Amino acid sequence: MTVIIGADKAGLALKETVKAYLLESGHDVQDVSKEGADFVDTTLAVVKEVTANDVNLGIVIDAYGVGPFMTATKIKGMVAAEVSDERSAYMTRSHNNSRMITMGAEIVGPGVARNIAKGFVEGEYDGGRHQIRVDMLNKMC
Repeated sequence: MTVIIGADKAGLALKETVKAYLLESGHDVQDVSKEGADFVDTTLAVVKEVTANDVNLGIVIDAYGVGPFMTATKIKGMVAAEVSDERSAYMTRSHNNSRMITMGAEIVGPGVARNIAKGFVEGEYDGGRHQIRVDMLNKMC
């Protein structure tokens, strides 16, 4: 698994914190951030790399997390969640099989952001009864 990460200008500093944490934890990380790119372009770059491999996961950081969430969910088959706490990050993997999360640098601080990343990348999809909803989500768009 590779964690694809990206940020716009507002999320760059927090992205670097999350990226450093993931690398220190032994995860493969691919940073698709580009100087001057807005959250739409950054999110689409992350989605492209996440969908290129069934085991990849994605994280996008901007000011509030909402813009990248709206962008990602426009892509057929992309299940994404905007999260601002550790439990939601873990549960969106466990129950929704989310492949991508978004977060806002003006909402969460560095410690919470590291814990969100940990919960998301270490979480595993439970399957079972949750698959019905995941199938429903994947048919949308």
